[in-house]
Amino acid sequence: MKRRVLLLEPPYKNKYPPMGLMKLATYFKNCGDDVRFFKGSLKDLALDLFCSEFISQIDIKNFAEYINSFRQYIKTGQASFIESIPDFCDLRRENLLMQYRRRFRARDYTKFDVIAITTLFTFCWKETITTINESKNFLAESGRLLVGGIAASLVPEEIKRETGITPICGTLNKAGIIDKDNPEIIDSLALDYSILDEIDYIYPSSDAYFAYMTRGCIRNCPFCAVPILEPEYKNFISISSQINLINQKFGEKRDLLLMDNNVLASSKFNEIIDEIKLCGFSRGAMYTPPSDYDIAIKNLRENYNIRAYTRKIINLYDTLREKLTGQELENFNNYRGENGLIYPESASVNAILESDKYFRPLFAKFFRPRQRARYVDFNQGIDARLINDSNMAKLAEINIRPLRIAFDHYEQRDIYIRAVKIAVKHGIKSLSNYILYNFNDKPEELYYRLLINIDLCEELNADIYSFPMKYHPVRDRQILDEKIYSSCSGSNKRY
Repeated sequence: MKRRVLLLEPPYKNKYPPMGLMKLATYFKNCGDDVRFFKGSLKDLALDLFCSEFISQIDIKNFAEYINSFRQYIKTGQASFIESIPDFCDLRRENLLMQYRRRFRARDYTKFDVIAITTLFTFCWKETITTINESKNFLAESGRLLVGGIAASLVPEEIKRETGITPICGTLNKAGIIDKDNPEIIDSLALDYSILDEIDYIYPSSDAYFAYMTRGCIRNCPFCAVPILEPEYKNFISISSQINLINQKFGEKRDLLLMDNNVLASSKFNEIIDEIKLCGFSRGAMYTPPSDYDIAIKNLRENYNIRAYTRKIINLYDTLREKLTGQELENFNNYRGENGLIYPESASVNAILESDKYFRPLFAKFFRPRQRARYVDFNQGIDARLINDSNMAKLAEINIRPLRIAFDHYEQRDIYIRAVKIAVKHGIKSLSNYILYNFNDKPEELYYRLLINIDLCEELNADIYSFPMKYHPVRDRQILDEKIYSSCSGSNKRY
């Protein structure tokens, strides 16, 4: 039976999209389920759902421009939001809208059979716990509420105490974790990028393939969470099939962002680099961005994530409108109005597809993609202790930028300096480094490490960006309750 599935990311700010939920979206869609993704206040989700249900029962083409008024009435109950709508007053419509208003006040929200919630770092505690608890209002009586991710794996007892939900710890790297009889391993699935177009939030880094080519780490550093999150080191995970699937469904991505925690520890490092090259990321690699319009039209024709790609098309129309002037702009606006293509809520798939012959030449005229450089980023950093001439020569075969090296302790300065010099020797001059502080170190040692990088920049004519990362004990509730914002571009392993 087709399930209604809701994937939720709490409303914290984060740089990268939720890989776990994107894999779950692929999994549940492979199961034939109806999948929706949302990030933000769950009251806004309730309003979105009620408004969608309401407009599906009225002649929306006549009232499309008043969608926000319907939303505000459901939220506030103020009659002024609908009294001024021409030709709207109708007993059936008013009673229906009042029903949704009453349900909103009573928190009698639309129900889902499965709700899956991701968790980020423990400093996003308040938003995470609120989302988990409020999501229960959307759960069907016999539904399942799944909680996973980083915080859920690090502090599962605290999550259960605050929410009553026992989290899924670690990665979804075995069959049957979600559905016992399903043989698919969720962690190996390609990411569903379409769900990102279902929401208004824009991730600063989304035009990339996100993947792992190894898991875990051979080290057991006392400040590090990786032994808990990924206790087993895996030497090599092929990504070529995932990338091929992504290219076919969502178009090529610009960069390759790998979340490996210690790739140099792999005995198959050379094979990893060779596969990266085969995927289009050799040194000097360039790529031509695909047409967002073509991708959206293709997926609408294939009936794939209608909600996301309808929104995407309307947003693309809005972008195109900014490039038009004069009679061309007037004709464009009239065409959209006549065909109900101004608002995503009123736009039909048939109207979008039938209008392709009108819009396609305009997109071809005003959007001419240019070649761009594409880069590889081992985002979690590499181990300075394992750097040598051989692996740096191999690494230099790909378009790596930046090369991130951890500099966790001042005592390792000689190892770190040697590693940087070897990297630069092999032509890798764009570097970044993670500098752990507030963990068994002296305050001045942070300064000394920053100074070392300044001196190396001058000596080697290199560009080294330092990223200081303060150590926070993950089980310190004072820390958990702090509202700390981070770009989240640093290593998971230091939280």
